[in-house]
Amino acid sequence: MRNWIWLLIFSQSLLAAQKAKLELPWGALPKNPPIPKDNPMTPEKIYLGRQLYMDPRLSKDGTVSCNSCHNVMASGGDNRAFSAGIKGQLGGRSAPTVWNSAFHTVQFWDGRAASLEDQAKGPLTNPIEMGMASHDIVMERISKIPGYVSQFKKVFGEKGMRIDNLAKAIAAYERTLITPNSAFDRYVRGDKKAMSAQAIRGMNTVMEVGCVSCHTGKNFNAPDEITMGEGFYQKFPTFTDNEYVKKYNFLEDKGRGSLTKDPNDDYFFRVPTWRNIALTAPYFSNGSVKTLDEAVRVMAKIQLNKDLTVNQVSDIVEFLKALTGERPKQPMPELPPDPAGETTIDG
Repeated sequence: MRNWIWLLIFSQSLLAAQKAKLELPWGALPKNPPIPKDNPMTPEKIYLGRQLYMDPRLSKDGTVSCNSCHNVMASGGDNRAFSAGIKGQLGGRSAPTVWNSAFHTVQFWDGRAASLEDQAKGPLTNPIEMGMASHDIVMERISKIPGYVSQFKKVFGEKGMRIDNLAKAIAAYERTLITPNSAFDRYVRGDKKAMSAQAIRGMNTVMEVGCVSCHTGKNFNAPDEITMGEGFYQKFPTFTDNEYVKKYNFLEDKGRGSLTKDPNDDYFFRVPTWRNIALTAPYFSNGSVKTLDEAVRVMAKIQLNKDLTVNQVSDIVEFLKALTGERPKQPMPELPPDPAGETTIDG
């Protein structure tokens, strides 16, 4: 009798352990991202943000818009190692995808912006990106466009023509750029046929080898408990005694340390999302790796000091492809005209 009771207890414990082992460190992507209390979403604000996002007149020479580097008609980035700003100048890092950026706890590779609102203001006055001399000059230019004046007034009130409101409008639009219903999302919601057997093997492999220490949570780049604005950073590269670090120049960029000037922050970066990663080549902050299978091999070696088999790499890539979501349609907005030619575009 005692043996039977012990066997029953052992069986229940074993089932509980197996269930815990199978518990996934990720969840389905929510339909709606976190929305700050001081920037509620409205259709009028979102449309204004879409216009501003697409408008190259926000750059010094009228050639670069937000969409130039973060193309919502495609990958949400520009699929270049380094993005091109005004006069063809190249930046120092690859442009992250804007898809699902509303779920990032901080923005930019080094986390220098705590919110989408903060991020939206940065490129405007970056001399390599959009090149405007100041935010005041940005607002002075668009205040000469009657269509923008009336829209800002409608959305933000009589004194609405402010840079903070411009950033709020762009951020509101960016919070609509969510890609739900990937094969993985359908799988975790109960459709066990949504992912192939190979993708499921790949999912189990990334858990077994330890990838989830960094790529966790619903956006595969931070624990869900991390609050917005706090940031989740990991050192990159961790293991430097291998061929990949030199081959792909991973020690040239000190990441967050370049921003804070604190040696303790050297080579720490905001963890990039895995969602839609099959669309966003080239990979890493310097865009040095052209293919997803090579990126998987590189990450395993320099972050975990592990050499994956050909089959492991193939399975992981298949799982990563299952994270491609449904991109919402992006109709081009009608930009407000400047019929009197009041705006000045600097060459």
